[in-house]
Amino acid sequence: MEAARRPPLLLFPVLPVLLLPVLAAALGAAGRGGPGPVTCGSVVKLLNVRHNVRLHSHDVRYGSGSGQQSVTGVSAADDGNSYWRVRGRTAAVCRRGTPVRCGQAIRLTHLGTGRNLHSHRFTSPLSGNQEVSAFGEAGEGDYLDDWTVVCSGTYWVRDDEVRFQHTSTDVFLSVTGEQYGRPIHGQKEVHGMAASSQNNYWKVMEGIFMQPSEAFQMEQYHAEL
Repeated sequence: MEAARRPPLLLFPVLPVLLLPVLAAALGAAGRGGPGPVTCGSVVKLLNVRHNVRLHSHDVRYGSGSGQQSVTGVSAADDGNSYWRVRGRTAAVCRRGTPVRCGQAIRLTHLGTGRNLHSHRFTSPLSGNQEVSAFGEAGEGDYLDDWTVVCSGTYWVRDDEVRFQHTSTDVFLSVTGEQYGRPIHGQKEVHGMAASSQNNYWKVMEGIFMQPSEAFQMEQYHAEL
């Protein structure tokens, strides 16, 4: 008499218990999606969306106006003089990894020369708008280095188009297409404009981004519950 056959044993892979929290965290990150906020301490390149040039500086001074270090726009994506460090406003500390809020005043410090993005009531050389320069030494200048991040929502998010409004004179960081000759041939004038327009919008491109602080991550976790 033939023995009764047993049904085949089906084997299912079992995830180790220790891996479940890791998988859950990965799925949570995927669910949130999108880039994170811009944080203090990050080093970034900023693209003027309308004219497709990156905010740039170098140790070349204006031949008119203030005579301070010039700030321009360049089309080359790989130019090493287009990196700026995101910092807290003058005389304030913004700890590394702290997300920048919409409406917050910050400084942008040029990585190559240690001077801050700056504006004042001098006339720009080409367009006759307000001059934008780089000022200070080793990251320390004055209150005219402060710019307010104008954006919608709570935080400045990496893929958002934002504006930078000079805190003391209210002009917007802008490019309108005027082009320099020698010794900085082909670079575009960057200046301050009183009116809001499509020439004022900037977007974060390449950079080294500091991870958001634990406090921010906890805030986001509770917001998702």
